[in-house]
Amino acid sequence: MSGHSKWHNIQAKKGKADAARGRIFTKIGREIAVAAKQNPNPETNSKLADIIAKAKAANMPNDNIQRSIKKASGEMSGADYKELVYEGYGPAGSALIINTLTDNVNRTSGDVRSVLGKHGGSMGSQGCVSYNFENKGYIVIERTVELDEDTMTEIALEAGADDIVVSDDAYEIYTSPETFSDVRKYIESKNAEMVANAPKTRRNEEVEDKIKFLEAEVAMIANSKIALPDDKVETFENLIDALEELDDVQNVYHNVDLPDEE
Repeated sequence: MSGHSKWHNIQAKKGKADAARGRIFTKIGREIAVAAKQNPNPETNSKLADIIAKAKAANMPNDNIQRSIKKASGEMSGADYKELVYEGYGPAGSALIINTLTDNVNRTSGDVRSVLGKHGGSMGSQGCVSYNFENKGYIVIERTVELDEDTMTEIALEAGADDIVVSDDAYEIYTSPETFSDVRKYIESKNAEMVANAPKTRRNEEVEDKIKFLEAEVAMIANSKIALPDDKVETFENLIDALEELDDVQNVYHNVDLPDEE
């Protein structure tokens, strides 16, 4: 199975993400609150269950997760958020899709437009770049000595995944949006099975997960990637950073094949 890997692009940002962990938790918490608004039970709300899985992959504490659900169910006060998607262009004609959750449309639109303009980009009309993206389930599993390529590939196939991309330190699993929840749940069940069967050196010792999720979400994946001129790469990265620092921006998707960091 093969496909285009985007994990190295995520790795390049890992240090920055670690430094901004609080902001990431706030953004995911907002997604949880919106998903839980009509039904706060993840057992009967598959979208909420998927976002909780995303939160756990980001190491978000369970207290934060429960707090976000309580906000949505009215037990705690919270803002009423609206989901908006912007499309636009970055340096050298790169394509951007910017997902937001906001309680002030004018503020968010102005902020996104301003950041794009300051970093060599521009706002586009609806549909101007989305034709080059596909909505897919995206799961990243840490590659370890215990979890070899054959084992993970077999699990992904059994789960019903469309594709798996193997790199030195991760397995990237792609699904359709419709099968994402089922694939994720199957992989979680295999992990529980492996943990239950793992030998314990001490009584009541807690065994670590054997299948470690690094990311789990339904995302917009570019059908084709472009390489930017060397003199535009830093400008583009600064643009992505500036967009992600906006409080209302949840996710930024693009079609740029960023170079590996040294």
